[in-house]
Amino acid sequence: MPNVILHSVRMAVSSSNSFLSTSLLKPSFSHFPLKRLVSIPTCLYNSNNNKKKLSTATPACAIATDSSQSHTQTATLSLNDGTQIEKTEKLVLPTNQSSQNLLRIRHTCAHVMAMAVQKLYPDAKVTIGPWIDSGFYYDFDIEPLTDKDLKRIKKEMDRIIARNLPLIREEVSRDEAQRRIMAINEPYKIEILESIKEDPITVYHIGNEWWDLCAGPHVESTGNINRKAVELESVAGAYWRGDEKKPMLQRIYGTAWENEEQLKAYLHFKEEARRRDHRRLGQDLDLFSIQDEAGGGLVFWHPKGAIVRHIIEDSWKKIHIERGYNLLYTPHVAKADLWKISGHLDFYRENMYDQMNIEDELYQLRPMNCPYHILVYKRKLNSYRDFPIRVAELGTVYRYELSGSLHGLFRVRGFTQEDQSQLSVFTVLYKDYNIAEKDDAHIFCLEDQIKDEISGVLDLTEEILLQFGFSKYEVNLSTRPEKAVGGDDIWEKATSALKDALDDKGWSYQLDEGGGAFYGPKIDLKIEDALGRKWQCSTIQVDFNLPQRFDITYVDSNSEKKRPIMIHRAVLGSLERFFGVLIEHYAGDFPLWLSPVQARVLPVTDIQLEYCNEVIKKLKANSIRAEVCHGERLPKLIRNAEKQRIPLMAVVGPKEAETQTVTVRSRFGGELGTMTIDDFVSRIKTATESRTSF
Repeated sequence: MPNVILHSVRMAVSSSNSFLSTSLLKPSFSHFPLKRLVSIPTCLYNSNNNKKKLSTATPACAIATDSSQSHTQTATLSLNDGTQIEKTEKLVLPTNQSSQNLLRIRHTCAHVMAMAVQKLYPDAKVTIGPWIDSGFYYDFDIEPLTDKDLKRIKKEMDRIIARNLPLIREEVSRDEAQRRIMAINEPYKIEILESIKEDPITVYHIGNEWWDLCAGPHVESTGNINRKAVELESVAGAYWRGDEKKPMLQRIYGTAWENEEQLKAYLHFKEEARRRDHRRLGQDLDLFSIQDEAGGGLVFWHPKGAIVRHIIEDSWKKIHIERGYNLLYTPHVAKADLWKISGHLDFYRENMYDQMNIEDELYQLRPMNCPYHILVYKRKLNSYRDFPIRVAELGTVYRYELSGSLHGLFRVRGFTQEDQSQLSVFTVLYKDYNIAEKDDAHIFCLEDQIKDEISGVLDLTEEILLQFGFSKYEVNLSTRPEKAVGGDDIWEKATSALKDALDDKGWSYQLDEGGGAFYGPKIDLKIEDALGRKWQCSTIQVDFNLPQRFDITYVDSNSEKKRPIMIHRAVLGSLERFFGVLIEHYAGDFPLWLSPVQARVLPVTDIQLEYCNEVIKKLKANSIRAEVCHGERLPKLIRNAEKQRIPLMAVVGPKEAETQTVTVRSRFGGELGTMTIDDFVSRIKTATESRTSF
């Protein structure tokens, strides 16, 4: 489906009083996902600045959707009374899937860029240049490029586009293709040619000046590209074929659209994503860091970030216990033999750290939690009456990542994992995102319990994700591949159980025929953030492999030993990565119940400091996360609290100290009036418990 750009309606009223002025351009809802708010105002004001608050009811259920990213832009109008109105409009952005024309434009842009590079740098060797979700890229064997070089390349691209050169498709024999490649000395193209299995070989020419091995598709001529809708974005290093032992290439990324309006919308989205970058916000808000002295990809949770993690973990544990899970804590290392039995050493060794020799035995840092949970299951003989057995753990796992692939909280080397799945699924997780503590859970059950257990996992997943403001998902169901373990009957029964559970839930999903792991079908769920970006998050994986590898059994009603069904599942994935997504989803403006500091007490002068400390003591006694800040003039104290995204400020002057009250100011709602400390405490507790705004 096409991307939708919402030009949100928001009204901002300027105020000459710096104490009362507030940012009204951020949502004040503490529970809704931000995307649901972009088309409505945070607060509505009349010319007299009388505020009317909108409903902040919690959404009752989630929506499974296949919609793509949506972005936000605004067009601001100024009225005679000084009120600024940001006009509402809708702009549809196409995707590669929805617009064949856009895909052709992007593919041709990659070729035009390669042609431009070789015109400017004749010694450059070309490799591959595909279209991607937001544009295109091309890899070159060339000396490192700079931003200045990108400007030169873009100008040359513009000249090529303006010449309206035709794109000509030609079919040649394999021998002829090889002869031509060798004639122009393009060694990477020889390797690409060898990887092409189909004959004849297709070649695309730009006029009669440049050509490339390519299957298409392309636009008819370069003149079909709007040069003002094309921009070169960045250059990065990339190993040839993704192999660190092969040459480092220069990868130029570009974006291309059908018209300038689409490009402007995309750039607006990109700027908003930059504003929300969790790496910058993590530093600005003092949430976490990655210390060079300790090593790349190792996360240090600072006090404020640790508080948020504590809240996430407590919420996760509470829900799991309520839903019949038993919590586990298991070791971080195990004998290497355990990973041989599980198959990780055979299929996953390159992503595991080196083994340690301890008293002549080899030990291994765990890359997964699954084998540990199986050992807990095997500690005793289980009866069919014991099922289902549900175990869950927030367990830190360790996976080796190349330093160049590390990316804030989204790709790290040590992470806490909510246990998930095994072997081929893990490989996919490594390639797509690799992070740190994971919320791991496993269910051991009977065949006829699969559907009910999957339904329970879907309900639990929805409950947890809704708490954190995620209500739109993309759901995929992957079925049996050609090579698989387990009989046809159990595959059919498990797949039907997954389908039925999704149908009962009322969630739409995409069917990926043959896309399952070799050991069982699975459901993958991507959450949609405030910018419409999709993040792989939850996975439900039926496993016929590990029970067989570890020879786990139970005693059935006939006193015979049978093999149980094992289900891996994760809701949040890794806590590190989920925290990064949360930061970007809320742009650091966490809802009141999740904010590391819920209230900051601000004295007008230090004379009121003693009373402020009494207020703090009472707030903390009621489990409210609060702090006092002083030593600056009040306007600066307020600005600092705004920058730190503190939801509530309690201002204390001589009158408040005398009457044992506080004047409350909300980050989103402005001044809320004077109230007693008990009233302030009660309202914060109510809002926190109900997970709504103050």
